[in-house]
Amino acid sequence: MIFRSFMPLAAFAATVAAAAPLAAPNQASAQELAPYLQCVPYAREVSGIAIYGDAYTWWGQAEGRYERGRTPRVGAVMHFPQTSRMRLGHVAAVSRVLGPRRVLLDHANWSPIDGRRGQIERDVLAMDVSPNNDWSEVRVWYAPLGDLGTTEWRISGFIYPDASVSERRTVIARTETPAPRRVTPQRTQSSAAFTNAFANLDAPVRAAPRPEARPSARPAPRRVESRPAPRADSRPATARRQVSDPIAAAIARYED
Repeated sequence: MIFRSFMPLAAFAATVAAAAPLAAPNQASAQELAPYLQCVPYAREVSGIAIYGDAYTWWGQAEGRYERGRTPRVGAVMHFPQTSRMRLGHVAAVSRVLGPRRVLLDHANWSPIDGRRGQIERDVLAMDVSPNNDWSEVRVWYAPLGDLGTTEWRISGFIYPDASVSERRTVIARTETPAPRRVTPQRTQSSAAFTNAFANLDAPVRAAPRPEARPSARPAPRRVESRPAPRADSRPATARRQVSDPIAAAIARYED
């Protein structure tokens, strides 16, 4: 499942802070100019978790207000506590769960990109490297390396948004269906032609009479007369030849 924010990125310009820089995994140059986008307003916007203040205070503020745990969920905020290298902590929203030890994050002000801090990174990898597989230590994608960073960061756990917020903001694809268009009729009354054409719709429909079946005229069967079979001729062959052959008959008479 993919998790996305619906707020335009330009809206974050009004939320950036010009306070002391947030320490990144590798200390950036002090010559970088403020202001820049912090992780807190971005995580608050994409997760819907209404907690304010520095990132390291979120875990304590969430107690009694939001569910917390060690299992990653889409829409939850991964909380990084305060350390000597990251004195304000860090928060990042889980955009996708890839497996029991890998997730993708949406967060801001982690990797310097093109020499600038305060950049937004979406769907970047974070991996659980804790000895007990309990998501207490992670390594996070670091853009300058093009790979997971080498530092193993401690995390407090995950802060889960309200169920209604999570269901509303966790989407695979967001499509807006326009409201049905209402068509205003041009006539307030039916025309006379229309009324007359449909005047008899309520009348019962009668089935058309079926044509009567007429017997087909068939010719009378022909009467076949039986004829007796011809009798076998018992006369000699010579006599038979005389009857059937006039020349032979004349020769016979001549011989007689």
